[in-house]
Amino acid sequence: MSIVRGTSLFEQEDYTLTDSLAIVIPTYNEEKRLAATLRSIIAYTEHQHYNTQILVVDDGSRDKTQQVFLELAQEFPQARLKFVKNTANHGKGYVVRQGMLQASGDYIFFTDADLSTPIPEIEKLLKALKSGADVAIGSRAVDRSLVKKHQPWFREFAGRLFNFAVRVWAVRGIKDTQCGFKGFTAAAAKKIFTKQRLDSFIFDVEVLYIARKSKLKVVEIPVEWVNNEDTRFAPNLSNFLLMWKELFRVRFLK
Repeated sequence: MSIVRGTSLFEQEDYTLTDSLAIVIPTYNEEKRLAATLRSIIAYTEHQHYNTQILVVDDGSRDKTQQVFLELAQEFPQARLKFVKNTANHGKGYVVRQGMLQASGDYIFFTDADLSTPIPEIEKLLKALKSGADVAIGSRAVDRSLVKKHQPWFREFAGRLFNFAVRVWAVRGIKDTQCGFKGFTAAAAKKIFTKQRLDSFIFDVEVLYIARKSKLKVVEIPVEWVNNEDTRFAPNLSNFLLMWKELFRVRFLK
């Protein structure tokens, strides 16, 4: 287990990771659900045939997120856990980028801390990556019967409207850009996230725009999804305006 502040201010252990799979979890004030999330991922990976690095990247939390991580690391010393601590809040795009570039594995995934998509669904994305895809993204729109609990109607409507604009302006042919469950080959992750710049929630669109522009193969995979009302995205006018503003920045960043 290692802990890193910022990029690498200190570490508890020094070892070389040789994982074939890495899971990045962006966090911000997640003391209430991080333990359950890590337990679920550790329990799942212990029954698989690949080694896994679990990398928690904290976006300047003001609660006990780091303490919860440390307690779990002591409880599961066999798990390959790493914690990256940022002292300031930058945004989800920033910490996902940070984690994806520090992760070690042949296949690198990121998932939301609430596990709205159950971790076993990673097998669907992994299968696609092993079959030749460079990027495999979880989708709530390909098969809506897999959505076990929907968002409030106004958020779902706003999301569909926004995604329509995304398809017209930036990324054609993808029904759900915003599902927080995505996987990449190591080469694709490096190519995309060394270019990715947006720190806000809109970073998903930028990631897919870069992938398409880089001629990488992107596949959209239907996954199970359960809405968690304790979201870190506040559905207010300010955030919605920011998302639209950031959307129009995507095509001018590259």
